[in-house]
Amino acid sequence: MKTENNKVVILFSGGIDSTACISYYQQRNFKVEGLFINYGQKAYKYEKNAVEKISEYFKINTQIIKINAKLIIENGIIQGRNNFLLSVALMNFPYSNGLISLGIHSSTIFPDCSQNFIQKEQEIFDLYSSGNIIIDCPFVNMTKRDIFEFCVINKLPLNLTYSCENGAAKQPCGKCSTCKDLIELYEIKN
Repeated sequence: MKTENNKVVILFSGGIDSTACISYYQQRNFKVEGLFINYGQKAYKYEKNAVEKISEYFKINTQIIKINAKLIIENGIIQGRNNFLLSVALMNFPYSNGLISLGIHSSTIFPDCSQNFIQKEQEIFDLYSSGNIIIDCPFVNMTKRDIFEFCVINKLPLNLTYSCENGAAKQPCGKCSTCKDLIELYEIKN
């Protein structure tokens, strides 16, 4: 999907999915910017470190925003997370039109990682932007394995990424769902 000015702001966590988004849009000649939101997540420090290194690697500007929030987490799910992140991105979107991208994929338990969720969010975006700011999720119909393979094929710096929900210093922690995915993906690669 392209907009008139080919600009995209990626909700950037420093993980595999958002890193893949950067490459995806750069390959399509978009002006790519990142937005990292510190909302009190356990992994903030490690995510921020990954974001800074990956931003430098891809030569993109990444805005960092801190918001104090009291998180409700049940079974690894942060209630309202992607709705919140998209709302913050919309409020801080620096252009009159363009894309806001989220690296969600289909192989997850999270209710806000679906085409249905994106369609409902887009309706809200349309109210605010008259259809000029589009939510684009290029991997929404792909699995985590598909995204990982995209990263391997495109020689993306997976060693710079960070993806642990528990904020463990050494990943994969082996306990959270994200790290369990990582273990499986890296076993397949080797």
